[in-house]
Amino acid sequence: MKSSLEIAQEAELRPIESIAEQAGLLPDEVDPYGRYKAKVSLGTLDRLKDAPDGKLVCVAGVTPTKAGEGKTTTAVSLTQGLGQIGKDPLLCLREPSLGPVFGIKGGAAGGGMAQVVPMEDLNLHFTGDIHAVGAANNLLAALMDASILHGNPHKIDALRVGWKRALDMNDRALRAITIGQGGRANGYPRESGFDITAASEVMAILAVSRDVHDLRKRLGAITVAQSFDGGKPVTAEDLGAAGAMTVLLKEAIKPNLIQTLEGQPCMMHAGPFANIAHGNSSLVADLIGLKLGDYVITESGFGSDMGMEKFFDIVCRGGGLRPNAVVLVATVRALKHHGGIEDDPRVEHVRGLAAIATGAANLHRHLGIVRSFGLPCVVAVNRRPGDTDDEVELVRSLALEGGALAAEVNDAFARGGEGAAELAQAVADACEEPSEFKLAYEDDDPIQVKIEKVAKQVYGASDVVFYLDAERKIRQYTDDGLDKLPICMAKTHLSLSADPALRNAPENFTLPVRDMRAYTGAGWLVPLCGDIQQMPGLGKTPAALNVDIDGEGRTVGLF
Repeated sequence: MKSSLEIAQEAELRPIESIAEQAGLLPDEVDPYGRYKAKVSLGTLDRLKDAPDGKLVCVAGVTPTKAGEGKTTTAVSLTQGLGQIGKDPLLCLREPSLGPVFGIKGGAAGGGMAQVVPMEDLNLHFTGDIHAVGAANNLLAALMDASILHGNPHKIDALRVGWKRALDMNDRALRAITIGQGGRANGYPRESGFDITAASEVMAILAVSRDVHDLRKRLGAITVAQSFDGGKPVTAEDLGAAGAMTVLLKEAIKPNLIQTLEGQPCMMHAGPFANIAHGNSSLVADLIGLKLGDYVITESGFGSDMGMEKFFDIVCRGGGLRPNAVVLVATVRALKHHGGIEDDPRVEHVRGLAAIATGAANLHRHLGIVRSFGLPCVVAVNRRPGDTDDEVELVRSLALEGGALAAEVNDAFARGGEGAAELAQAVADACEEPSEFKLAYEDDDPIQVKIEKVAKQVYGASDVVFYLDAERKIRQYTDDGLDKLPICMAKTHLSLSADPALRNAPENFTLPVRDMRAYTGAGWLVPLCGDIQQMPGLGKTPAALNVDIDGEGRTVGLF
C-alpha cells in the first residue's frame, strides 16, 4: 500500500468552492486560501440561527501508546462511512501543531484512505492560524516587559509574572530560561520560559470565542501578572494589548474549510492539546457544523479522561452543546501495551491474545467514564496493518462485554469509507438512543471539590494531594472570585493517573496537584498534575529526521 503522503499527493481534490456549496455555505461566506482550503465567515451562524441542529458525536479513545491509536483516522473514517450510507456529515478537527508533526506523532490528517486534504498544507503552515496565536501571545509578553522597563506604571511584581512566551515547536531547552540579560536596555532580568503555542491561553481563547468581540473581551481579561501593591491582577487590557492582539487574530478566529479524500466537508480549526490544554477544535466550528450537517463528528484529544472530559465539562458547559453519542477508539496495539507487552510480531500469538484480555481493563475503564456522562458509546476497533482477525475480534467482543452499545471494526485506513460503513451505521443508531447527558461537577462546587471529582470519578484515583503552591493558588483564586470557573486538568495522557508508568487501569493511586494556573480570559483554571510540562521536548529520533524533498522538489517522509 502507498504511504499516506503519496495517497494524499495523488488524490484528485475538488475545488473548495464546490465543497462549500455542498456543505450549504453561500459564496460570500467563503474566503478561499488557494484552491483547496478556505476561511468560513462567522456570519454564517447569524444566517442559520433558526436552522435545526444536527447530531453531535464525540470521538475519544482509550489510554494511548506514545504513537497514538488513530483517533483522527477514525474520525475521518466515520465521516466517510456516514457518507457511504447516505448521510450528510461534517467533520470538526484540530489544526496540527508543528511540534508533534516533527516530533513523535507526525501529522494529524488521518492516514491511508481515511484522510483530510491538502495533507501537506494542513500539517505545516496551513492558513497561518497557529502563527497568529504565537504572535499575539508574544506581543502581550513584549508589551508587559516594556511596561516594567518604562517606569512600571502598573506596579507589576516581576517575581509574580505568570505570562510566558510561546513557540510552535517541541523545545525543552526553553521550558525555563532567564530573560533581560545584557544591561538595563534589554529589560529587567527575571526567570521565565516558553509554552508550546498549543498550550497558550491565547489558543484556548481562540477555541472558545463566539465572535471577534467575544475574542477581544476574553483577550483583555487575560491575567499576566500580579502587582506588588496588594497583589492585584494585571490584565492584557491594563497593558493596552487586547486591541492589537485581536487584530492579529481577526482572521484566525474564522474556521478553516477543507475536505476528506471522499469529498465530505471538514472544519479544521484551533489546536489545543488535551494533556496540557482543553484538547478540542473550536466552538464556532462546532456551532456552524451543527447548522450545516446532519451529523457533526468532533474529535477530542487523547483518552476519554482527557479531551472528552474537557469537551463535556468545558466546551459543552460553556457553549450550550449537548452531545448525542461517543465513539471510543481502541486498537490491538493499545490493549497489548496495557496488558504488558508491546505489539511485536516476534511475540507468540497466544501470549498476545492474553495480553489483549488483560489490557481490556483499560478499555472497560474508559467505557465506564463515558457511562458516567450518561451517553451511549460505540467502540471503534481501529484496524492496523498486521492485526489478525482473531485479535480484532477479541477486542470487539471485549468491548461488548464492557458495556459498549456496539463495537465495529474500522478498516477505512485500507478501504476508505466503505471500510467504516458498519461503524457509521452503528453510530447513527446510537444517536437515536435515549441519553441523560450530565457533567462531572457543578459550577458552584469549590475548586478543590471539582478537582477531586474529576480525579476520583473520571481517573479512578483514591485520593488527591495538593502541594503548597496549589493550596495557595486555590485560596487566591477563591478570594479573587474565580471559584465558579471550570477546571482544565493538565496531566500525562499515557496513564489514567499522573504517572505515565502506571498502565492499564490503575487503582489506589493518589493524584498529585503541584500547582495551578488561572486562564481568566479563556475562563477556566488549570491544575498541573505530576510532572506534566507545557512545553514538550523532542525524542532521540523525531519525525523531522524523515522529512525532506526529493529530486523533483516534492515533500517526502511526512506522515
